[in-house]
Amino acid sequence: MGDIHDAGRNIRATRKDAGLTQQELADLAGTSQRTVRSIENGTGNPSLAYVVAVAQVLGLRVLVQ
Repeated sequence: MGDIHDAGRNIRATRKDAGLTQQELADLAGTSQRTVRSIENGTGNPSLAYVVAVAQVLGLRVLVQ
């Protein structure tokens, strides 16, 4: 579970460093603000495709082990 929360915290920190709101990131990634919020909080069940899309907008990579 820690990995999910760590990834969410990293996405949130990177988004804030980029000066983006959750809504702006969602628009760029083609998803909803609710999905971005759930990714950042490590809650819900967002699809891997949306997690990857959000990460890519921020220049992050998602490694699946």
